[in-house]
Amino acid sequence: MTNGSGASEQRPARGPGNRRSQPQHRDKRHHDKRSHRDQRGDRGPREPSQPRGPRIPEGVDPAELDPSVINELRTLPEDMRDRVGCLFVAAEWALEDDEPESALEFTKEAKRLAGRVACVREAHGITSYRNARYADALSEFRAVRRMTGDDSFIPMMADCERGLGRPERALEVLKGFRPSDPALKIEAIIVGAGARGDAGQHEAALVMLDVPELVNGPDTAERLRLRYAYAATLEALGRHDEADQWFATVAREDVDQLTDAHTRTTA
Repeated sequence: MTNGSGASEQRPARGPGNRRSQPQHRDKRHHDKRSHRDQRGDRGPREPSQPRGPRIPEGVDPAELDPSVINELRTLPEDMRDRVGCLFVAAEWALEDDEPESALEFTKEAKRLAGRVACVREAHGITSYRNARYADALSEFRAVRRMTGDDSFIPMMADCERGLGRPERALEVLKGFRPSDPALKIEAIIVGAGARGDAGQHEAALVMLDVPELVNGPDTAERLRLRYAYAATLEALGRHDEADQWFATVAREDVDQLTDAHTRTTA
């Protein structure tokens, strides 16, 4: 979190060695103090202090937040609720503008203000993850899980373990995870296969990725990423022709260029 420069103001010493060798006349001292008070009174009202933390862009409106987040922030005092809500929206804007470092600063300040609110810890975990600060993200996701009992962060927790170079622990985190949500299911498959690949077990990774959703179901971002992971695993196995075909399929479907498939195909 960015604060002031941290440089301490230089002040004269207040010890006995700073006293004048000759005392002032009593009346002169009284006159000097009164003059000083008069000067202070002429300064006018002080400028309002600026809120601590990063500067929030103009136009930010906490009403843009998801209703469930707004409801959770109602546990905070009104002024803090508005400040944290604005920090959330500012972080979202920063992520949309591909500025993850700025987003991290906004959520770090939100955590300083309201670290006992689960959605605040969740937001800081996500921005930490987007900045590849996997240890911090893992800590935040664990905190959210303890606070809420929500298991939906398990795939991201496992991916953090991968980011920390611990594929075996990533697989352990995913063990027994059977989500009913189709998107979470695919996410868990991708992360698990990635952990197998990190450990050099590319054949096992390919088996994990060969699920019905690979060819059936709606065209979602998750299925796109599943197909991309399948292509990348084929490439790691040296099956370049098959990999090229899958990369070409992903490139055709990836109109928003969520992946780099268009750079990995010759088709």
